[in-house]
Amino acid sequence: MNYEQATARCWAEIDLDIIEANYASARRICGAHTRVIPVLKANAYGLGAAKLSRVLLAKGATLFAVAEPGEALEVIEACDGDALVLGMVAPVCMEDAVRAGVVMTAYSVDYARQLDEAAARVGRPARVHIKVDTGLHRLGLDADGAVDETLAMFAMPHIKVEGLFTHLALRVREADEAQIARLRAVAEGLRRRGADFGMLHACDSIGMVRYPEYRFDAVRTGAWLYGVVPSRYPNPNDECRLPVRFCARVAQVRRVAAGEYLGYDEDHPLARDCVIATLSAGYADGYPRVNSVGEVWLRGRRAPIAGLACMDQLTVDVTDVPGVAPGDVVTLLGDDIGINEVAAWTHSNRNELLSRLGRRVPRVYMRGGKPEEIVYFR
Repeated sequence: MNYEQATARCWAEIDLDIIEANYASARRICGAHTRVIPVLKANAYGLGAAKLSRVLLAKGATLFAVAEPGEALEVIEACDGDALVLGMVAPVCMEDAVRAGVVMTAYSVDYARQLDEAAARVGRPARVHIKVDTGLHRLGLDADGAVDETLAMFAMPHIKVEGLFTHLALRVREADEAQIARLRAVAEGLRRRGADFGMLHACDSIGMVRYPEYRFDAVRTGAWLYGVVPSRYPNPNDECRLPVRFCARVAQVRRVAAGEYLGYDEDHPLARDCVIATLSAGYADGYPRVNSVGEVWLRGRRAPIAGLACMDQLTVDVTDVPGVAPGDVVTLLGDDIGINEVAAWTHSNRNELLSRLGRRVPRVYMRGGKPEEIVYFR
């Protein structure tokens, strides 16, 4: 697939210079003694885990975080770095994960015992980070009994402990501080018992900028890499920038009379005679199924979305944008259309918006304003 083919319908341009700059700013923020673990789960929030793992490895990242073992294997095969699975690795997948050197999250003694047995069968240690539930109440050892349970894992002959971590709920500072206090109590209890648990980490992108004192040995940085600025963070000097531009072509332009409806919409008759452009992207490509909400950017102006977004197409009112023609490039996200406002229009989370990008949307990786590589997930 060449550039003309990749950009013939709808596509995502991913600026590698910005990805690298966001990673560099995270490292500056964290300082020399805190490791930045790029989070590449959900295909690097839709932007392409294999490609970005290679880019970030070249900039110094060596440990990446993912959500499940398939993602871990993709990263390991792509860049030969280490991959930490933050979620469950099912028993049926454990042997393959151990064999590949995947770092797994141990969140209960029973689970660790299954890992130990799988590692014994494979003949190599199961590498783990132990997760403590300090108040988010998803995965993890209960903080009150975590010292004894962690020591039980240390006693398992085929378990190799490389880290200890938690995840903050990030609701209010007082609750976050209580979570950190529980994690520290576990860490100190293990140290008193002579257990070397390796890397200590608690913060994600929000925690990274909100709590300098809790960065510990590492932070897990996902959203920041992809231009999602944590709420209530001023983002001085554009330390974090959106690296993606989601575009579509105009397929057809037509005049539609006042009172008519667009597509499947039954609630928004046109208030005037309109010039309507049909765009070659829809909710299967990653744009939420909005109904006459939001705007796009074309020919240097904004134009409102009109009607209900369909699976493969959506329509916009270009009456006030002169000269729109088939083949014109329309920006759905990027340029003058910011991710915060798209999330507000669509009642979506910003990370969710990026992760929605469909597999049939070619990823065009840009460097220095020019395409470097095109990836199409067939």
